[in-house]
Amino acid sequence: MQPLKIVVIGGGAAGFFGAITCARTYPQAQVTLLEASRQPLAKVRISGGGRCNVTHACFDPALLVQAYPRGSKALRGAFTRFQPKDTVAWFEAQGIQLKTEADGRIFPVTDSSETIVECLFQAAKAAGVKLCTSTAVKSVSRQLPPQSNPGKFDIVLKNGDKLDCDRLLLTTGSNPLGYRWAENLGHTIESPVPSLFTFNIRDSRLQDLPGVSLKEVRLRLPDAGKTLREETGSLLITHWGLSGPVVLKLSAWGARFLQEHHYQTRLIVNWLPQYKQESLRELLLKVKSQLSRRLIISSCPVPISKRLWANLITAVGIEEQQRWAQLSKGSLNQLIQELTQGVYLIKGKGIFKEEFVTCGGVSLKEVNFKTMESRLCSGLYFAGEILDIDGITGGFNFQSAWTTAWIAGLAIGEIN
Repeated sequence: MQPLKIVVIGGGAAGFFGAITCARTYPQAQVTLLEASRQPLAKVRISGGGRCNVTHACFDPALLVQAYPRGSKALRGAFTRFQPKDTVAWFEAQGIQLKTEADGRIFPVTDSSETIVECLFQAAKAAGVKLCTSTAVKSVSRQLPPQSNPGKFDIVLKNGDKLDCDRLLLTTGSNPLGYRWAENLGHTIESPVPSLFTFNIRDSRLQDLPGVSLKEVRLRLPDAGKTLREETGSLLITHWGLSGPVVLKLSAWGARFLQEHHYQTRLIVNWLPQYKQESLRELLLKVKSQLSRRLIISSCPVPISKRLWANLITAVGIEEQQRWAQLSKGSLNQLIQELTQGVYLIKGKGIFKEEFVTCGGVSLKEVNFKTMESRLCSGLYFAGEILDIDGITGGFNFQSAWTTAWIAGLAIGEIN
């Protein structure tokens, strides 16, 4: 028998991991990895600020799937087979030491993404993967074969060269070409839209506050009077609006809603989620009683930036020279409202430079998650971000890439 020819298109995290897993599991197969750019693993190199956030220290699949706005149901079973503890074990078996930070993110102890890049390069080489860089693919199609050789794929490169393969693994991320090839092979593409981005907000309450951070803020996206999504976490005020983990989480969960509204919608900000409105009222009344002669603007009794406090005080119409004793009931109500339910207008989206994540991709119902093989086109497999899967920030997107690639690599070389 001729050795099985397997081609992986896309030299990112999923492409390398799938190719390595396949080559190790099926050493008799010919595994070729095609990458259009000269330098593969681009996202791995820049993720985590150049440190590479390999995965997240969440080892319960039922909890892990809660970090995925899209794909959680499909990943539930997949994570029982390969999850973060398996990722950690895999890299440690290659001699790579990892560390877990306080927020659960896992990095190489070197704090350098090059450690992970070099590890994947060496593992691919040792497994016998044929890596072809600067090899852009023009088209992918299914052969119309004689019965003696069913199911092959034809691949045409941009330089005019042609090759074929028995099995094909697409790991092209959010590249539109990958979506086009999947669609040509019969698949439905859920329209890709950005995920993990910052909010552009021009508001006097945020003026002159770039760099101010808060450990705990609650953000809410309202829609037709109801809460579409709510997230709590740390926040960073920037010169263009709001950023930080809580914004990125909310942008992921609200990706389609925000896109449908052209990134123009209301955002409800609770600067003090640790207080209920009544307990906050009691605190402010106590301050009014005990610090009656103090200026309100210069005596901030709550755990937020003094500059932010001053801006919020001004926003509700409290004068700079007004003292606590002069605080009216109406102004107190307005201040509580501003601190816990301030309304801001999102006027566009920024980018999150460390991650380039999209919501959308190959419809998950058309993929068998036990093997990652297409349900519509035998011999075709998918892994990574080409699928309609995306996670919040913190290593979750890499984990879904490792998991889906590992499952694909384990199944793709099997002789039926």
